[in-house]
Amino acid sequence: MNAHDLVSSPSRNSKTAVTDDNHFILTFESNRFASEVFGQFDENLKLIEEQLHVDARARGNSVSISGDVVATNQARRTLDFLYEKVQKGGSVERSDVQGAIRMAVAADDQLSLPTMEGKAKLSMSQISTRKKTISARTPTQDVYMRALERSELVFGVGPAGTGKTYIAVAYAAQLLERGMVDRIILSRPAVEAGERLGFLPGDMKEKVDPYLRPLYDALYDMMPGDKVERAITAGVIEIAPLAFMRGRTLANSAVILDEAQNTTSMQMKMFLTRLGENSRMIVTGDPSQIDLPRGVRSGLVEALSLLNGVEGVSIARFKDVDVVRHPLVGRIVRAYDAQYAMQNESEQGDR
Repeated sequence: MNAHDLVSSPSRNSKTAVTDDNHFILTFESNRFASEVFGQFDENLKLIEEQLHVDARARGNSVSISGDVVATNQARRTLDFLYEKVQKGGSVERSDVQGAIRMAVAADDQLSLPTMEGKAKLSMSQISTRKKTISARTPTQDVYMRALERSELVFGVGPAGTGKTYIAVAYAAQLLERGMVDRIILSRPAVEAGERLGFLPGDMKEKVDPYLRPLYDALYDMMPGDKVERAITAGVIEIAPLAFMRGRTLANSAVILDEAQNTTSMQMKMFLTRLGENSRMIVTGDPSQIDLPRGVRSGLVEALSLLNGVEGVSIARFKDVDVVRHPLVGRIVRAYDAQYAMQNESEQGDR
């Protein structure tokens, strides 16, 4: 494969001039959009240089890219995607650049990405509401978003910072705005392994608010604040502590269970069997962060084993490489996972 093969089928909004196998010049139609893509003081180009080990130099609405032939092609796909994002009215943050780089690299790692168009152009899964559009920033996020479209019950499991809860809330908000469901139901084990809420002050909403704050934060990102408040008041967005869901049938709803690793087997079975007609259920959690008493099996871990392969059920498994927060978070997750693995080996050896 030569450079001409790699840079074929470029974005309709850019032109690529190939000088040799390791160098080309990418020219965009709009100077203003190109400037937004390159970033203030070309900070986005510098990030691409660091991550892909290429040399990228901007001049006006053009950028000269040189380096390894595969890496330069990854840089072109990254820039093409970011340009189209800006052209559609979006903004380019550091995390957007990092996400586009991840997806471009994944294509050349031959991961199974249905969103890759012949590896010539990035086309990531998206979730859109009136307030915000989010794009997949890792291959697993892409798989997760597609699973949400396809399946009635989706599990998103993995470490903190991978976007599994944020994406779940965004998808629920999208369904509500489009009239595909009548309400959103948010649930979470309120107190580790106990859910004893009576001693907390205030009404039910005030009791569980601290535990559901991450879900609220995502909702306010996706929907105008006044609409969120009105929806909560009208019961269109409902706060439903897990222990209070027994006996209900949840129809025409987008139902989210967060921190599901802290459910017992009976709680998880009870929750999953609440699924009613025209509803979608999303279960998120991190099996490595179980707070249940010793000897009590996590309902999430059991469900992942029992329901794997069941029709209508999809499981997206996130890893440390999918962490989209600060890069240090991914390194922290890897360090803890390595320690836990050593402890498990030691415990098995003592038996």
